[in-house]
Amino acid sequence: MPRPVLPRVILRSVVLTQGLDDGELARLVRRRQLLRLQRGAYLQEDPDTAETRHRAVVVATVAGLRREGVVSHSSAAALHGLPLFRVPLGRVHLLRTPPASGSGSARVHLHVARLVPEETTFLDGVALTDVTRTVVDLARSVPFECAVVAADAALARGDTSPALLASCLGRMGSIPGCRAAARVLAFADGRSESVGESRSRVLFQRIGVPAPDLQVRVRRRDGSTIGRSDFGWVGPRTLGEFDGRVKYGRLLRTGESAGDAVYREKLREDEMRDAAWQMARWTWPELDTPAVIGDRLERAFARGGRR
Repeated sequence: MPRPVLPRVILRSVVLTQGLDDGELARLVRRRQLLRLQRGAYLQEDPDTAETRHRAVVVATVAGLRREGVVSHSSAAALHGLPLFRVPLGRVHLLRTPPASGSGSARVHLHVARLVPEETTFLDGVALTDVTRTVVDLARSVPFECAVVAADAALARGDTSPALLASCLGRMGSIPGCRAAARVLAFADGRSESVGESRSRVLFQRIGVPAPDLQVRVRRRDGSTIGRSDFGWVGPRTLGEFDGRVKYGRLLRTGESAGDAVYREKLREDEMRDAAWQMARWTWPELDTPAVIGDRLERAFARGGRR
């Protein structure tokens, strides 16, 4: 997962010192050569995602602060490039340490909390909580599934570790959200390779499907590897695969089309079935219909258990 580059935000306060005036700025906006981001801040092109736009808003907001703060929570996660599944991005999250006070504004959500120096980092001059503190703050404040998605990604990238996360949470003591965060950290697993895989693990827990092994290698009798599956249940000899479009993009080899990758995946699956494994697959829309996936897995478990 590549780290994002902070967008170049054009600030009115800066360009006025360089010879432009408000009239010229207005003309550039009308000609669509500039996009008005918020008061006093512009972009040269339209952001392609909500996360990209939020990163630009963070940069513009921090530049206009009268009193410094550290970017935190979902805003820090956006700057770090962590996936923000169903996490609202309507306000910029800032953290200040006691004795600061205040409730923020319509554009800024102000948090007041302790912050040790090693939990702060910088990105292009912007102060923000490091990945470990960011994951813990998210785990305290957003729904379980959303927090697991971000925590899994941070662990998968090697930007933090279970020990660092536990230590960070321990330093916070008994504060609001600490129990929810502990549950997220106990569940998070860096072997999940995508948002879909993380959501799938949460779904299994929610509907009572036994926790699977992750990234299961299926081998031939001679010990060579047939392939690797997202999930595996050894007892009922069942494999599970989350099918996302991004996955097939990752599987493409030089000169291949998407069809080539899909066909190669079919041959791999056929060989896994020949090795007496059942296979269950599901897609992104089906993650919002847990009963469909649960029934599919139960049928696969039943077939595998009869062998």
